[in-house]
Amino acid sequence: MSGVVTRSARGLAGAMLMLLLTGCGGSREDFIGARVLDVCKASWPVCSQFAGCILGPESYSEGRFPGRGKVLVRVPEASTIKVSFYLEEVTAAGEETAITVHEEGCRARHRQASTGRVALDQMEKFGVFSRQVDVTGVGDHLVEFDSDMQARYVVKVDVTPLRIQ
Repeated sequence: MSGVVTRSARGLAGAMLMLLLTGCGGSREDFIGARVLDVCKASWPVCSQFAGCILGPESYSEGRFPGRGKVLVRVPEASTIKVSFYLEEVTAAGEETAITVHEEGCRARHRQASTGRVALDQMEKFGVFSRQVDVTGVGDHLVEFDSDMQARYVVKVDVTPLRIQ
């Protein structure tokens, strides 16, 4: 009888460990939803530079940190741009993870930086690391991100008009 209780307790402990490791926000599949992968190997002109892809409600991309990325986000009206990362295979937090959102035409930029530990803490607590910025310009916006963290990531972008918030 005690062997059954021990196996059950071991199974419960294993399940709890898996829950802690995956975080409260759910799985990679929950994060991605119905979006399709964009490998971000194109060259979309924006702000006298080139972005690898256009991200919006129907797409996501993935990559590896340390590194940087540039994506284009199309905004039909003054909106909040939310950039979210699902992190996997994290081996080092790094010093800084930064997201920069440019207004259309790069007339202004909004940079948000977090220490690597803050990014991982948010990921562990909510299942995702995200930052959001309000933009007023209509059109194409360059979003840049970079980190010295050692991890794989999935990135997605959500745009919410300010008028409905």
